[in-house]
Amino acid sequence: MALDGIVVRAVAAELQRCVGARIHKIHQPTEHDLVLAVRGGGFTSKLLLSANPTYPRTHFTTATYVNPLEAPMFCMLMRKHCEGGLIEAVRQVGRERIIHIDIRQRDELGDLNFKTIVIEIMGRHSNIILMDTATGAIHDGIHHVTPAISSFRIVMPGVAYTSPPDQGKSDPLAVSDEDSFRELLTQSADDTPIPLQQSLVATFSGLSPLLAKEVVYRAQLSEDSATIPSLWHSFHELMNAFHEDRYEPTIVTDAASGKSSFSVTPLSHIHGTSLAFDSISECLESFYGDKAERDTVKQRASDLIRFVQNEKSKNTTKIKKLEETLLEAQDAEKYRVLGELLTAYMHQFNRGDESIELVNFYDEEQAVVNIQLDPQLTPSENAQRYFRRYTKYRNSQTVVAQQMELAKAEIAYFETLIQQLNDAALSDIEGIREELVQQGYLRERKTRGPKRKKSQNPPLLCYTSSENILIYVGKNNLQNEYLTNRLASPTDTWLHTKDIPGSHVVIRGGDFGDATLEEAAMLAASYSQAKDSSMVPVDFTFIRHVRKPSGAKPGFVIYDHQKTLFITPDTNRLKALASAVK
Repeated sequence: MALDGIVVRAVAAELQRCVGARIHKIHQPTEHDLVLAVRGGGFTSKLLLSANPTYPRTHFTTATYVNPLEAPMFCMLMRKHCEGGLIEAVRQVGRERIIHIDIRQRDELGDLNFKTIVIEIMGRHSNIILMDTATGAIHDGIHHVTPAISSFRIVMPGVAYTSPPDQGKSDPLAVSDEDSFRELLTQSADDTPIPLQQSLVATFSGLSPLLAKEVVYRAQLSEDSATIPSLWHSFHELMNAFHEDRYEPTIVTDAASGKSSFSVTPLSHIHGTSLAFDSISECLESFYGDKAERDTVKQRASDLIRFVQNEKSKNTTKIKKLEETLLEAQDAEKYRVLGELLTAYMHQFNRGDESIELVNFYDEEQAVVNIQLDPQLTPSENAQRYFRRYTKYRNSQTVVAQQMELAKAEIAYFETLIQQLNDAALSDIEGIREELVQQGYLRERKTRGPKRKKSQNPPLLCYTSSENILIYVGKNNLQNEYLTNRLASPTDTWLHTKDIPGSHVVIRGGDFGDATLEEAAMLAASYSQAKDSSMVPVDFTFIRHVRKPSGAKPGFVIYDHQKTLFITPDTNRLKALASAVK
């Protein structure tokens, strides 16, 4: 990845579409992110501002975010000063990863107020700051920086805003000729030869090592080795395109390492598959969206993930212990024989004897058997002791077998939940938590304020196939139950990975072709434990052949009259399908 100053320039250029529009709504779905609903002048969109320490970014978004019941304090402050405000300007600070958004708003008295939203995209030091445009005083930041953390830059209400320290680098878009370029590189090298890629990064602001490597690579294509003239030519060609706001957002996946990188220009030095985008926002959302959401889901659902994994481990340990008990129970017949022998030869031993050797008339190969006795018991009581052990082990075989089946069913259930948590969106987590409460595994959490009304019809992920057929996907057991048992019609087609935990998938209607069936099978494979595998077996049958056994856990069904399709998920093909939550 390389969210450098050049990428931020492309973002700032794209955000010019906001200028003249108003901020309609502001939400803060997570502790690091703000979502601004912007509309006006025929333009409507959502703008994501993220100070996520791992995935900081800013771009237009089409994603759906789940907002908390109570808005955080910073969100309330942003609403007070920015909601209803007009966006007057969006600008990048130099070639740094900093964007300023100027807002003009009238307060309750009708007075004009001017605020600036500062988005600093600086890794774990990223921040979103609201400041007064005229005075430069900070109203607040999404992350506070106290004097104990930094004595140079304090981000607290009432403190004057201080820009991040200048790195003293040159603006790459301001270099006009080869002589200036050569002089700057020489100065940066400080008369000590260093690799050209490092020299470019050390000299010019906004250039990441990834983009610098691309400049050097393109220079090497024109000659055997990169020289200053060839380097200037490739550098000037790229910077001229950026100066004219000509960008080609691209994600490239290295064929050797599998690592993905993005840039605003094709990365020809990386050999692998390339995916082009119409806008930098689409590129960033495609690259970061899933990663950032997975991170947030893991944080929100960490207690659930830990609980489910612990329950699975408990049942795995339980099965091992039951197997040991079953192994012991297989010797039940041996204890009956010992009891019979003691009864037959009862006159040959007395209370106080610790053992006795008797002729085993039940086994011709083992003529004599040594039997351990309890010296405190009478001969009759010793015989009865072995008969009781025989009865215990004989009866335990049935009980242990039943317990093992129950434990295996629990493991399968928790494996399904693990798979669902791995694929869950933020909106799916509460559904899984609610299910565990209903099943008696968890206690219901007490929350302040009014309880959110539980929906009888949970929202479902709906795809539209290439043949314009609706395909529904259940992402947790409550959704699976609703989709299969209530929403779907008897003639709809139901799909599920064969003997692999996964989602229920339903194709609505019976009039569809092979393309729709393949895409639905790909979705079933993608939302399963086998999503990274090839030739995944997917069963499909009509809904009328799917039924839930009495007393079964949510989402568990049995089915017949099925056919099996072996499919390898095609990520690009699935991404091309229109999807929405319904």
